[in-house]
Amino acid sequence: MKSELKISESNADDIGGIEQLYKDAFPNEDLLPLVRELQGLEQGVLSLVGKYEAEIAGHICFTFCHVGDKKNKAALLGPLAVKPTLHKQGIGTALAHEGFKLLKSLKAGYVIALGDPAFYSRFGFKTEDKVRPPYPLPLEWHGAWQSIRLNNGEEPYEGILTVPEPWRRVELWTA
Repeated sequence: MKSELKISESNADDIGGIEQLYKDAFPNEDLLPLVRELQGLEQGVLSLVGKYEAEIAGHICFTFCHVGDKKNKAALLGPLAVKPTLHKQGIGTALAHEGFKLLKSLKAGYVIALGDPAFYSRFGFKTEDKVRPPYPLPLEWHGAWQSIRLNNGEEPYEGILTVPEPWRRVELWTA
């Protein structure tokens, strides 16, 4: 019987395991430069690992951003990876929900994601049309720009998502 998944903020000792996870989970994509940049930010990133014993089973990053006039705090979800041999065991969902809980306590009102709607809808994401991405998205990605509100009492955010340096490469938004 597998031990309980333990979720915690990642630390320097996790970097090698996180990098191997992305190599295994996305063998045809090179997410390592982005992952390394996000892990290297002093602040502004919530990076969580899910572990069974000492083995990294999954990882998720949330990058703090702003919408419009900069008072609206949001987080961009990505990347997210789960060890391929552990898919469909709820690891990604557990990481996302733990992140949502922590982000809400940090006063983030929204989480934004760019990805497959069939995948992200399981976390509660819905197509976003008021918060715009920092770069125009390809037409075939209609529906891939999504959000989840963490605080339903707030007015919906509206404007362009302002992202930190690691996310300012146009190829991340159009490839």
